[in-house]
Amino acid sequence: MISVKNYIDDFLHLFFPHNCAACSTDIINAGDTLCAECLSLLPETGFFLHGNNPVENMFYGRMKIEKAGSAFYFTKDSVIKNVIIQLKYKNNIAAGEFLGKLLGRQLATSNRFDDIDIIIPMPLNEKKLFKRGYNQSAIIADGIVSVWNKPVITNAVERILFTETQTHKTRIDRWQTMENVFAVSKPEMLTGKHILLVDDIVTTGATFEACGQAILKIPGTALSLASVACTI
Repeated sequence: MISVKNYIDDFLHLFFPHNCAACSTDIINAGDTLCAECLSLLPETGFFLHGNNPVENMFYGRMKIEKAGSAFYFTKDSVIKNVIIQLKYKNNIAAGEFLGKLLGRQLATSNRFDDIDIIIPMPLNEKKLFKRGYNQSAIIADGIVSVWNKPVITNAVERILFTETQTHKTRIDRWQTMENVFAVSKPEMLTGKHILLVDDIVTTGATFEACGQAILKIPGTALSLASVACTI
């Protein structure tokens, strides 16, 4: 028997459609971000369970890190790409929180990251923050801590210079663009802490490296890295 609630839900859906953030189908439960099919297609990496994974190896000889990983592979046709686009360019905050929860669950089930003291989302320059209205990495961090009990600090590290998109730049160009972009404004909040720096995507690692080097100048800090996706 179809309940009154089913009728009401169907009626509301006509005026307030709820669509999958990846494929846009409306065959999706209220409150879900992805439909069942897209959820099954998420390209997990398994990196957080293993040392010397490709993301960790990316920084070998470049910056001292304790651990690193990405939850999913980012490819041209991947489901994860569409969800990240929804977050970064379509004002879909729920998509960011959803990605953060997925990332947080992987971190929480990996004993390798238990000794993290604080989480820092990758800072966004004030100009870009004003234009977008939110920091996508901070939204992801909110999702992480909803399933993994770690404190988040958003005001200790700043992105002091505005940079254009890095999408089509080479590794060398990205590093030159990112040099001296970040600064630690409240070092007392980081001293002696093991910090997890979080971002949406890692490609060449230039942004992680530039921000991480600024953090590692603070005495007693240890640094680990996590991203929702990687292009490896």
